[in-house]
Amino acid sequence: MTNPLLTVLYVVLMPIAWVLWHILFRTRYIGRENLIHGRGFILAPNHISMMDPIFLVVMRFWAKRMRIFAKKELYEKNWFVSGFLDMCGCVAVRGTKEEMTIVQKTIEECKNGRGLLIFPEGTRSRTGEIGPIKSGVFVIADQAAVDIIPCRIIYGTRDGRLHPFCRVRVCFGRPIPAAELSMGGKRDIARLRANKQRLADAWETLYQENRFDRRKNET
Repeated sequence: MTNPLLTVLYVVLMPIAWVLWHILFRTRYIGRENLIHGRGFILAPNHISMMDPIFLVVMRFWAKRMRIFAKKELYEKNWFVSGFLDMCGCVAVRGTKEEMTIVQKTIEECKNGRGLLIFPEGTRSRTGEIGPIKSGVFVIADQAAVDIIPCRIIYGTRDGRLHPFCRVRVCFGRPIPAAELSMGGKRDIARLRANKQRLADAWETLYQENRFDRRKNET
């Protein structure tokens, strides 16, 4: 059950966070029309900075909160961080028996129209390059029978990482239909490999279409 206090804090603080985030970072959202409304979906961004989820949360502060999968370690920092994560709709996942119950509940929520934000790489890239894509996002998409929306976060800096007051582009690609990702309820290795490649290709396309042109000193 949702904590009413966290709901109030979310409603009050998220518009403020939206303003602050647009002051700290010159953010542009591209392809918003590809976000699905009225039915469940999985939003699948690349992962470079620990701040990546905030760009997506503040963008949708006016909409129904997504469920967000977060590392269990984030909940072990302090009560403020844990409270903020709960406020944004995060749940801790690490593969324990208890947390698998959370995953199953999230699958049911997706079936009933809720969005899920999950980083397919599983962790942040230390180099700024795309890391190996994990299988979990496709297993969940298969069981929930929902589309995956590719998302590429691009930082307009020389090292491709987040810095204060830098330009940021958050790009949404066309949804990958659930029917085309389906594995028939089983872990089909060949299909998993093909699905991972399709998401990687979508990320690359978004990057090539929206990257910052350093020849024009666009930073």
